[in-house]
Amino acid sequence: MRDNCTNGYAHCDSFNLKKDQIIKTMIGNSLGREIGWNEIVAARERIARFARITPVMTCPALDRLSGSTAFFKCENLQRTGSFKFRGAVNSLASLSPAEQKRGVVTHSSGNHGQALALAAGLHGVHATVVMPENAPAVKHMAVAEYGARVVFCQPTQRAREETAARIIAETGAVFIDSHDEPAVIAGQGTAVVELIEAMKSAMSSPDFVLVPVGGGGLLAGTAIALAHLLPEAKVIGCEPAGADDAYRSFRSGKLSTDRPPYTVADGLRAPLGERTFAIAMEYVHDIIRVSEEEILEAMQFIWERMKIVIEPSSAVAVAPLITGSLEAPGEQIGVILSGGNIDLDRFFQSFPRHEHPK
Repeated sequence: MRDNCTNGYAHCDSFNLKKDQIIKTMIGNSLGREIGWNEIVAARERIARFARITPVMTCPALDRLSGSTAFFKCENLQRTGSFKFRGAVNSLASLSPAEQKRGVVTHSSGNHGQALALAAGLHGVHATVVMPENAPAVKHMAVAEYGARVVFCQPTQRAREETAARIIAETGAVFIDSHDEPAVIAGQGTAVVELIEAMKSAMSSPDFVLVPVGGGGLLAGTAIALAHLLPEAKVIGCEPAGADDAYRSFRSGKLSTDRPPYTVADGLRAPLGERTFAIAMEYVHDIIRVSEEEILEAMQFIWERMKIVIEPSSAVAVAPLITGSLEAPGEQIGVILSGGNIDLDRFFQSFPRHEHPK
């Protein structure tokens, strides 16, 4: 938790890290590295020729509703349609030539899989993506179109992990985790750096930054970057109430991923990782839960008022401004719109098809 442990949450002292202290851990695929500001700077340089600097937009209608001023970092306009490309391409660029030759594998509900597929293709690396059989068609089709091999599995975390492990045993591929991988976290942290720079150009600076949280890679990278650049600003994780393991873990001080997720925000169904949990406990100010109705309401609001397409996972970070669950009148708010990958088949099927009279 940010700054102190006097807010009533249990077990804070087990994460008694100094603000400038970096998280140093090793993971099984030889990409173990320290995560700190220097790693985010290096990631930004590494991904510069691949990733887009996405626009930052405002919405006066939402400002009037919330009483604050919001700046939206539009990662829905990033390559592959989400912020995930940042972390994926940083991970691929960080691999040694020998590791790249082995190929890469991951499991993903869609956005990380798409990002890794494109990043791997750009580096000439073979990629395999394990996806749950209920993943949106638009996402698994995109993964295949980017050149990766798609392997379907049962829609459970255990099935995803076991399938990926089997592929690694058979092929020797390097596993790239969707969120708890240090190079992924560093890559995701570059988005908020661009947001801060854009707000500075508009003579503003965020008092809060709202971030969707599933596995926590975006939240962790954002929190590390913000702690260095604007230590007084507060990072708020936003999570579906039907997939609230981060919320429960944050409040108990103990990682809790025992409940299966149930939410329309399919990009936030991944459980919080051990590394991202530790970073959240140190640098994140709070985590807010959002109902399914609030997610859809926020999604519709952005589509109608900002005229951009966002997915439900993005809407999770918008909802607190609409519902008032974040009380920040007069404050400057940064919001990361994490992605815009939507299966629009049903939407367009709802329109009647009329033949032109002959």
